[in-house]
Amino acid sequence: MKRSTIAATIVFAVSTIGLMAQGQPAQPAQKEGGAAPKGPTIKSQAEQTAVMGLFQAQQQGNADAVIKAADELLTKFADTDFKETALTLQAQAYKMKNEDAKATVTAERLIEVNPKNFQGLVMLGEIIVKNTKEFDLDREEKLTKSDKYFNDAINAVKAASKPNPQITDEQWAEAQKQVQAESHNGIGMAALTRKKWDAAVDEFKAAAGLDPQEWTYTARLAMAYQKAGKNAEAIAAADKVIAAADALPQVKQFAQQIKDAAAPKK
Repeated sequence: MKRSTIAATIVFAVSTIGLMAQGQPAQPAQKEGGAAPKGPTIKSQAEQTAVMGLFQAQQQGNADAVIKAADELLTKFADTDFKETALTLQAQAYKMKNEDAKATVTAERLIEVNPKNFQGLVMLGEIIVKNTKEFDLDREEKLTKSDKYFNDAINAVKAASKPNPQITDEQWAEAQKQVQAESHNGIGMAALTRKKWDAAVDEFKAAAGLDPQEWTYTARLAMAYQKAGKNAEAIAAADKVIAAADALPQVKQFAQQIKDAAAPKK
């Protein structure tokens, strides 16, 4: 999973690397009826080296190197135009390492820089949902907060303009859908923790509709149906996952378990 926010970041990062490799500053897409706003620029050769080091670490999938490179960039160049990008990549690197506390701190710094950074908003929501249990005394307070992060992310990505002119309108529209799907999935997971099965059904259905290639959403929809006592619907959703050629084996196995649980008892 996680094709959405990470994919959107990679699209931006790779496009930026290409422009910087040509010695050009990254520029956002031009808005209709007006000139393109000023994009991030490199102020020195040393800063360019630091930024390129960050992006190269990200391309290599080296989480520790990303964290180190982001720290170096933010420490040495406090006024860098790439602060938001550095914090985004660093927060995701911490999350990849399952260091949720550090990921949270970094994502909170990120949304201080840009309150509409949908990647940071989704990440904060997901970490809260992941670490909130059914019998936590502050469960409702935490899940209400996560719901807000997810809804803010949906609104932010809907309103966001294409991050780089080198990606097509179709690619950006798909990335926007994936972010929205991931957010609806997060709200659905919170609903499961609350045991609000019908609400979970609505959210997973929305997620699967926006990103039908992410079969985890359909598998969770099957589970929500089964929890709500709608066994026929649960079996139908599970069958879609089981029959999907591109669904991961563990997702298919989960769907089969849901189907077995929803099947009439002999």
